[in-house]
Amino acid sequence: MNEIDNYILQYPDELQAKLKEIREIIKSAAPQATEKISWQMPTFYLSGNLVHFALHKAHIGFYPGASGVENFKSELGEYKHSKGAIQFPLSKPLPKELITRIVEFRVKENTK
Repeated sequence: MNEIDNYILQYPDELQAKLKEIREIIKSAAPQATEKISWQMPTFYLSGNLVHFALHKAHIGFYPGASGVENFKSELGEYKHSKGAIQFPLSKPLPKELITRIVEFRVKENTK
């Protein structure tokens, strides 16, 4: 077990399922990235921080940085977002394809 496993295990089963799902989406899109905790959040690292995620009361915060938000802004209409963060409501399915494309974008950006 690593630090991200411990982060996930602190939550009830139904929330663990969502956290495991976003983790697997990210791992599939960036298999060469390593995992760690940074800023008290699960973080994927590849030549620098790639993306972070964290559980909040009503959403999962996904943190792909400013470029990760800016480059996909036109597709984020239904999701609250800020300069470097996107909120995925716990009440809705995770947008797997969108998360995958954002992570793949960040991989290309970090490995240039």
